[in-house]
Amino acid sequence: MTKSSEPVPIGSMVPLTGPSAADGAEFRKGMILAAEELNARGGLLGRPVQPIFVDTCRQTAEEVVGAARWLIEKHKVHAIVNGYNIGPQNSEYEPIADAGIIYVHANTLLQHHDTVMSDPDRYFGCFMADPADYWYGPGFIKFISWLRDSGQWTPQSNRIAIISGSKPYSIVIANAMANAAADFGWQVAFGPKIVQTPTHHWREVLDEVRSTNPAVLANTHFYAVDLAHFQRQFMANPMDCIVYLQYGAMHRTFNDIAQEASVGVIVSSVIGLLRDEMGKRFEARYNARFGEGSTATIGCQSYSNMHHYAVAAAMAGGSGPPGDFEQNRKVAFALKGMIYRSVHGTIRYHPDWQAVVPYPVVTHDPSLGMPHIFYQIQDFRKSLSMIAPEPYNTERFIYPPWMSGRAAAAKPMTTAHNPRGLIGL
Repeated sequence: MTKSSEPVPIGSMVPLTGPSAADGAEFRKGMILAAEELNARGGLLGRPVQPIFVDTCRQTAEEVVGAARWLIEKHKVHAIVNGYNIGPQNSEYEPIADAGIIYVHANTLLQHHDTVMSDPDRYFGCFMADPADYWYGPGFIKFISWLRDSGQWTPQSNRIAIISGSKPYSIVIANAMANAAADFGWQVAFGPKIVQTPTHHWREVLDEVRSTNPAVLANTHFYAVDLAHFQRQFMANPMDCIVYLQYGAMHRTFNDIAQEASVGVIVSSVIGLLRDEMGKRFEARYNARFGEGSTATIGCQSYSNMHHYAVAAAMAGGSGPPGDFEQNRKVAFALKGMIYRSVHGTIRYHPDWQAVVPYPVVTHDPSLGMPHIFYQIQDFRKSLSMIAPEPYNTERFIYPPWMSGRAAAAKPMTTAHNPRGLIGL
């Protein structure tokens, strides 16, 4: 085998065991499908790409750093391409920066901004292919303001209650919500109240919230099982408010436990498979390759990251092994300069953060940002309804059943009812 036809080794750090094993399995599938498609088209400038997987287990800093070192030292990978690993808090950036290779992930971590901006030359190869956790906060406030201002929902007051889990991810989002609220006419009447998590016991904090009679109740904890218990306990004595639950309510496990109590809940993700023509075609290919029980909306993350990296490496004239800083800087330059339309929206890296720019909270142009997608559970037996943002939404918001006594159907949306100009949300 000549060097020009040798496979290009690409590492992938995925949690194949531990609490995120279900997502890790989908990240692995996404990488496999991307590699198969790339190799069917000739690979990377004639060289096949070869994904090499390592299990990050519980995603601790020790496990993820060890995984990065193993990929670099044993397999001489030219890049590491993932979905997410929650836990290392960027400690894996050090061996990657020392090796001068490319690292693309979806860790959804504001700390990524800080690390990259602290030394752009050292961390030139580190890219976060989704928006940071912080953006969930102002994105949610913009979303409820859009519901209000477009006439789809008439809140009984401007009061918001915010409950947070004890993980930094949840606290960052809760504080970001609270900080953005007043700019859009909302009053934080409760919280952010941090509850020690994981927990199944929410009645005490729900009683505290109830005394403030909020129009909006947000819980930024993200474990699906904990949130299912939260919602069941909420429904034992519901309030006249919208309920937003962070990320975990997207999982099938949430609906399996909450069942009818889940109907009406709103949940969001800053990265998710779109239901347009591109997204549907991808999902069909994904299910054909891995079976109908697979979850394309998770696998799409590593899939898109791998394709995007391959295009950038081809534009740069090839990839580089550990130590080839010059070639990998060319790849990084191509990644930063390219606007890439993936199956989950636009990947456009901010020139300073080297993280994806979210739409509509940062850019109002859907062609220049990754959509922050809001879903509502309208039938717990079916797929989530995608209710925002435009132009990607496929359904409209409906009043939750516990609020059905005070309002009828949603009003049609017009710009005349949108005094804040949030047309793009």
